[in-house]
Amino acid sequence: MTTKVSKRLKPLIAKHPGKTPQSVDEAVAILKQYNNTKFDQSVDVAIRLGIDAKQADQMVRGSIVLPNGIGKTLRVVVFAKGDMAEVAKAAGADEVGGEDLAKKIKDGWTDFDACIAAPDMMGIVGPLGRVLGPRGLMPSPRAGTVTPDVGKTVKEYKAGKVEFRADAGGNVHAVVGKLSFDAAKLAENINSFVHHIQSIKPHAVKGQYVKGAVVSATMSPSVRLSI
Repeated sequence: MTTKVSKRLKPLIAKHPGKTPQSVDEAVAILKQYNNTKFDQSVDVAIRLGIDAKQADQMVRGSIVLPNGIGKTLRVVVFAKGDMAEVAKAAGADEVGGEDLAKKIKDGWTDFDACIAAPDMMGIVGPLGRVLGPRGLMPSPRAGTVTPDVGKTVKEYKAGKVEFRADAGGNVHAVVGKLSFDAAKLAENINSFVHHIQSIKPHAVKGQYVKGAVVSATMSPSVRLSI
């Protein structure tokens, strides 16, 4: 079966390096050629890891505040009460609540990008796992979204913090910015994410940890990275 190539991509694919790995700076320059759409494309990095995701001691999961944000203001909800609720609101949380917020989510509302919970609210948040878990929104101590410092965490997400978690195949990915970003800032975000993943190699992993990485934009072919 032959894949039909659009007129927009045809002249650009001829310049694509194929399977040859590129430095981050070179990859960004290649992606910039695809910045000819009517919308600002998101840029995503995917890394293939030599882990067994079924083993708890090899799971790779966490979050990182990218130095130049991701070009999007995240919608953040917080489960908190009392003083912590006020702190969350002051930090810029889009919605703060307890049982009322839990009911709203149980009824199907998930119009947000991050969910943070104070530790004493997990009794209310726990039953929401079936709704939030599949969407990658369930608060977790490991991801830093179950925390007594809700104000700081809200500010981090508003500034461009992204979460990641290895899938069943051992791949992690994250949005690292927009194609309209200055090339140097986009490269800095990509390097920050890659270096962070490299720095959190689980002790139980033997052999090659990072097996490959690619970067792509919403409407572009992926470019292999030499890391």
